[in-house]
Amino acid sequence: MPSRREILALGTGALSLTLAMHRTASAQQYPDRVVRVVVPSAAGAPDTVARIFAQQLQVQLKQSFIVENRPAANGTVGTDAVAKAPADGYTLLVPSTAIVVNPSIYRSLPYDVLADLEPVTSLCRSDGYILVVNSSLPAKSVQEFIAFGRDANNTLFYGSPGVGNALHLAAELFQVRTGIKMTHVPYRGTGPAITDLLGGRIQAMFITSTLSLEHIRAGTLRPLAYTSTTRRPVLPDVPTMAEAGVENFVLDGGWFGLFAPANTPADVVMRLHQGIKAALETPDVQGQLAKLGLYPFESSPSEFKSFVQAQFRFYADLVKLAKIEPL
Repeated sequence: MPSRREILALGTGALSLTLAMHRTASAQQYPDRVVRVVVPSAAGAPDTVARIFAQQLQVQLKQSFIVENRPAANGTVGTDAVAKAPADGYTLLVPSTAIVVNPSIYRSLPYDVLADLEPVTSLCRSDGYILVVNSSLPAKSVQEFIAFGRDANNTLFYGSPGVGNALHLAAELFQVRTGIKMTHVPYRGTGPAITDLLGGRIQAMFITSTLSLEHIRAGTLRPLAYTSTTRRPVLPDVPTMAEAGVENFVLDGGWFGLFAPANTPADVVMRLHQGIKAALETPDVQGQLAKLGLYPFESSPSEFKSFVQAQFRFYADLVKLAKIEPL
């Protein structure tokens, strides 16, 4: 007759096996209900990217993926909501590069990105930012823009999606490199900032090609320079910062990725990654990204985690260089 200890051991083993089988079954069935994809910003590049991939994940995984915008505090509110959501794969996050900038900008955050979130995969990226101005501004080049900004009779206002956002850091670094002074106007997203730029309430902005190409082609925004090492193929007449006379100013245009709450089952994470990988191979997604000036940028969960860690270090150094005091 088995002892009490043996009975308990058998019971514990059976329970562990049952839970393991349940987790495996759950992963195989995932997703069996609607998945919520949180974008921690208003209308803008992250929202556009999230909707492209949500639509494709519906096709790949045969379930509805609904995008929900949660803008506030440079993405921290929406990010916190996902970090605290159940780790079951039914609440996901598509942030901008701000997710790796915020830890260097804010003295305290309600979450730890690497401890509370599970990197699933990168989605896409851009090669650089474009410095654009309202077409009514007299500056036709970077050097004319610098001269305009140095004139004591002129006041320059520039916008960004929020304090510490990568676009804000780009403008601050530009001031460090050129010696001009501009006044920062933070917004609750790229979309509202562009609206005010088009309306002339601010004069300049660093922006991705995702949302600027349409306005550049329409002549309502004037591109002055590109922050990559080479010119943008879709804007062959726009010089790089180096060509425009601004040295030591090279920035990539940011990236977008997919995150889940920490401890989301590995099988669920891999299923999401495989869905994204399949989506990136479709001509439809490739075409939509190309129109936005973005490139497919797929990585495994482990590769993406290493990339995110490296980005933390890069932007921490950039924040120090731009002399931005933590909030």
